[in-house]
Amino acid sequence: MQNLPEEFDEKCLWDALRGFRMSPLSVSYAPVGFGDYHWKVIDEDGSPWFATVSDLEHKEYLGQGAAAALEGLRRAMETARTLRERDGLRFVVAPVPAEDGSSVVALNARYALAVFPHVPGRSGQFGQRLSEAERDQVLELLANLHGRTPPGTTPPTTLEPAGLSGVHEALGELADTWSGGPFAEPARELLAEHAATLRARCVEFDELTDEVRGRRASPVVTHGEPHPGNLILGEDGYRLVDWDTVGLALPERDLSLISADPSELARYTELTGRTPDAAGLALYRLRWSLLDVAEFVEWFRGEHDRSEDTEAAWKGFTETLDHLAGGASGVARRSEE
Repeated sequence: MQNLPEEFDEKCLWDALRGFRMSPLSVSYAPVGFGDYHWKVIDEDGSPWFATVSDLEHKEYLGQGAAAALEGLRRAMETARTLRERDGLRFVVAPVPAEDGSSVVALNARYALAVFPHVPGRSGQFGQRLSEAERDQVLELLANLHGRTPPGTTPPTTLEPAGLSGVHEALGELADTWSGGPFAEPARELLAEHAATLRARCVEFDELTDEVRGRRASPVVTHGEPHPGNLILGEDGYRLVDWDTVGLALPERDLSLISADPSELARYTELTGRTPDAAGLALYRLRWSLLDVAEFVEWFRGEHDRSEDTEAAWKGFTETLDHLAGGASGVARRSEE
């Protein structure tokens, strides 16, 4: 995120970092990604760290309401720690525990903190096209992950995107003025322009959901967003960051972000004996776009100001709706996570 969190006192971050056995010399905001807020931390011994602050009021996929989202975030971070420590998955960039053993520390009723080791290497970009060799390397990571016994803390996932009911509600209120902020009315007008397309894609999503559920495939532990923006390439290969989306789901949840073409996922089949399901890939790619729409609709119907982040969100909203109107069941945006 380009802008600092709303109503957030950075002093509480300095104080909380001391609960991770740190004596920070510097804490500098890192305007990267889209969703969480990040700071680069240098400890008094010169060690670099990466602090991530989550806005629990905007983590619906982790739980409805800040308290439930905090519990969901803790489960996700504990899952990442278990995958790294119990299963030895070195590509999992997991949080370090605080002095009390917690992976996540509540800063107040709205914000929570997790601290990660600094990972040297080259970060990827969302939307970046991987070469065949790079794609196969990522598929090897995913095959390894999907073959693990899910930790007991692994959150379940649902096929219906969080917030989709809010989209249906908004589609029923297009005749009323939206007044949450500068993008409210433009968002209403844009949604009205694409209303027929969006309703049709929701019907398509329901049909795909019925088809995929009917196959009764077994879920595995998935990362949720293993796109290049969450990959760091170091000397020993790829590392995978941002595990707040980890959850039990079909393998296609991860694989759909690598390719929509099952033939490009042959390395995964070679390693696991499982051929990715074309309907499952289409389902999860469409789900991604509908989740984006739900997040943007909630954002622009609520109270908001004009900022670099809302400008970026508006660009993402228009691109996602154009993408859906073009008939693609693919992935349209995000600069991060």
